[in-house]
Amino acid sequence: MVASTEFAKAFGAALEPNLDLASPNRNLAPLTARIETTGHLAVGGCRLADLASSYGTPLYVLDEASLRGTCRAYRQALEQHYPGPSLAIYASKANSSLAISALVASEGLGLDAVSAGELLTALEGGMPAERIVFHGNNKSREELALAAGRGVTVVADNWRDLELLGELAEDFSQPVQLMLRFTPGIECHTHEYIRTGHLDSKFGFDPDQLEIVLKHLAGCPWARLTGLHAHIGSQIFELQPHRDLAGVMADALQLARSLGHPIRDLNVGGGLGIRYVASDDPPSIQEWVKTVAEAVLAACRARDLELPRLLCEPGRSLVATAGVTVYEIGSRKEIPGIRTYLSVDGGMSDNPRPITYESQYTAMLANRPLAAATETVTVAGKHCESGDVLLKDLALPPATSGDLLVVFSTGAYNASMGSNYNRIPRPAAVLVHGGVAELVQRREQPEDLLRYDVLPSRLMPVT
Repeated sequence: MVASTEFAKAFGAALEPNLDLASPNRNLAPLTARIETTGHLAVGGCRLADLASSYGTPLYVLDEASLRGTCRAYRQALEQHYPGPSLAIYASKANSSLAISALVASEGLGLDAVSAGELLTALEGGMPAERIVFHGNNKSREELALAAGRGVTVVADNWRDLELLGELAEDFSQPVQLMLRFTPGIECHTHEYIRTGHLDSKFGFDPDQLEIVLKHLAGCPWARLTGLHAHIGSQIFELQPHRDLAGVMADALQLARSLGHPIRDLNVGGGLGIRYVASDDPPSIQEWVKTVAEAVLAACRARDLELPRLLCEPGRSLVATAGVTVYEIGSRKEIPGIRTYLSVDGGMSDNPRPITYESQYTAMLANRPLAAATETVTVAGKHCESGDVLLKDLALPPATSGDLLVVFSTGAYNASMGSNYNRIPRPAAVLVHGGVAELVQRREQPEDLLRYDVLPSRLMPVT
């Protein structure tokens, strides 16, 4: 195989620089990606062409070494830069599965869930309840009962959460562990759909309600408020908004403690971006954690506050680069002087981010990664939508039906945001490590999509 230090050179400028062990979020490919002497691309010691043959395509491939490496990067950076206790919490909305929950739990991280499905997945995957936080702007009674009944910390997002928990409280043997979410009023440069810290947001209490809510909770014997939470958005490359957030949260911490709440946790959310294409330049995990830790430390010292436990919630930056998606190329359409389309056997149902956010990715042929890229193509999905385009103006070697396309950095918000549009079954997923591939998500079959359909008897076909 080509050594890791030669990997970027072998791939050319499109992936330069590729490998950064200390800052996995700045890589374009998984840490274990290699080109074999046979000229095939492998991840986790497994040739992608062999995985495609064994498990079919589209196929999600998750590199265990990359995911563990990113977990450790966060944990070690927090230990290095923050003198108080800390905990990195995986935002499982990025990619929720039993395998990922188990892996993240084994690395000592916590997890945040936003639905009963994500919560049950985390618990069944072995994540301790005391390391789980439960988010959501419209939690159901059943979800709140499940979370509080299992000893999970509930992030109170609005008055409705508090009303429902108050009604349910008599069913709980212990006070409900609460964290209070509020909007800090901080803008950042990212897609408008993933900005959550500005005042016009569906998430969290408004800042001017904070004192009212804190005083209300002081009179609720069923509630034990131990944390504050704020989040400013996702796929963020700027550091200054995170510095600004520290001061806002320290003010809230000071207020809450003055009203008698035993606040021990300050949760600054996540939001660190990753490198999807060569031109992206996000801060490293080390830089991000150092910035946040130093800002929180300074803000607390300026107010003479005892240091809280510092919590952060990385999602995309934890899992995205660990994942790739393998497709098989099918049809080809050339429009002279305009565009050449290559169609693959997946698309917006397994990666809705391009059609939703106009997201960009890096890709290449998995079975011929070193071939000269002599043509420019647009990679289209198979769905009945003109907008189902995964990559525009991609430089590739001449490709034909049967070639395999690998798209990098698809570990976050691909599987989790996927759908059955056009009644297309969801892909399989495998976890690769040390030359071994383990199935962690079975491929749906067309007949699986009929399992929950009910055909009224009056509409039964006449036989």
